[in-house]
Amino acid sequence: MLELFGTDGIRGKANHYPMTPEVALRAGRALIRALGKGNGKRRILIGKDTRMSGDMIEYALAAGICSAGGDAYLCGVLPTPGIAYLTNTTSMDAGVVVSASHNPFTDNGIKFFNSRGFKISREMEADMDQMIQTAAPGADLEKDPESSDVIGRVHLKPAMEDAYADFLSLALPSGGDFLKDLKVVLDCSNGATYRVAPRIFKNLGALVQTIGDRPDGKNINQGCGSQHTDQLRQKVLETRADIGLAFDGDGDRLIAVDETGRTVSGDQILAICARHLKNEGKLTNHRVVSTVMSNVGFHKAMAELGIDLVIADVGDRYVLEQMKATGAVIGGEDSGHMIFLDTHTSGDGILTGLRLIQAMQASATPLSRLADIMTVYPQVLMNVEVAVKMDIYQVPEIKAVISEVEDQLGRQGRVLVRYSGTQPLCRVMVEGPDPGQTRRHCETIVAAIQAQIGLAGATV
Repeated sequence: MLELFGTDGIRGKANHYPMTPEVALRAGRALIRALGKGNGKRRILIGKDTRMSGDMIEYALAAGICSAGGDAYLCGVLPTPGIAYLTNTTSMDAGVVVSASHNPFTDNGIKFFNSRGFKISREMEADMDQMIQTAAPGADLEKDPESSDVIGRVHLKPAMEDAYADFLSLALPSGGDFLKDLKVVLDCSNGATYRVAPRIFKNLGALVQTIGDRPDGKNINQGCGSQHTDQLRQKVLETRADIGLAFDGDGDRLIAVDETGRTVSGDQILAICARHLKNEGKLTNHRVVSTVMSNVGFHKAMAELGIDLVIADVGDRYVLEQMKATGAVIGGEDSGHMIFLDTHTSGDGILTGLRLIQAMQASATPLSRLADIMTVYPQVLMNVEVAVKMDIYQVPEIKAVISEVEDQLGRQGRVLVRYSGTQPLCRVMVEGPDPGQTRRHCETIVAAIQAQIGLAGATV
């Protein structure tokens, strides 16, 4: 059982265990140890988002890497997928991202990528987890057996953003100005995309309006970005834009807004892009990977299109695993994580936006009409803060309530109850044909969980 690593690296409240400089330093050392001896010093690329605790964690990581004999290359603020791409293309031994993704600025996290730009294996995480936990003062990890001449150096690499921007600008075979005169509003969530996203879309010819592009260390994801699209919807309508694109704090998610101001979900984006690939003859194996959180309407849309749907656990790591196992070139989550394995090793919000626009242009169809590819069933998702993460279905009172709701919904809906991989939360999702009834069903399950294992009130 991993103590520090969740579904997406190490994450927690900044300056509180485990997200402290001490743990970050040990994580840097553990990374070098886990990589083992190489030819020369191990080269580690580090990037971060815009939250104020990023500097603290970044420098502690770099110190740990150097103390274990590695070299740290700091490229500053850059989206998570940028680090994944650059780790692979600049011959780094690993990449590290300091980010808590869509979480508030009070949180932070550390994600690790291998030399090919994929997330490190669970086995490597387990090795590092053990090394970090046993690194109390006086432990073996603290007593470096090597001499001082193996100490590494820190290299500042701010120009890495240029290579990532060039990669995305040339990622599609549509030509250098394929966004010419397209009106686009970008919501950069005051996060890692605030510089590079507008740059890319302008370089490709788009007429760009940008919001959420003034990070101050505390406003990342605050009322903006992929989880809060109200400002973007208003700006799209105000400017009569063709499309609005909202990224999350570290830039690996995308939620869109169509020209009528309607939010387009991750499931809808995935369905649109999958159909486009199929029409182009590029949907390998006629297969798409999604997660247990995908909407009932998405399942029906894939069936109508004759596309084989593979279901993975929640998390882009598990989506990618299923894509590799089944030969799929596209996969994603309703939250906005999309992986285009024919182009990238990681979910990338900017790339997803470009692929979505490519589908619009290929069909000469506005996004509002493309989004009608699926009927989105009413869905209510509520979070319950829990004291302990025990098997829900081993609590008779909770199990009985879930069973009752499922019986009432029958084939017209579904229930999914699962724990967050990064927070002490139980997530309750209910889908059904009627919005009011669906909410009441969700509230009933939430009340049962609160009564048995909850700490405080539910948050929507």
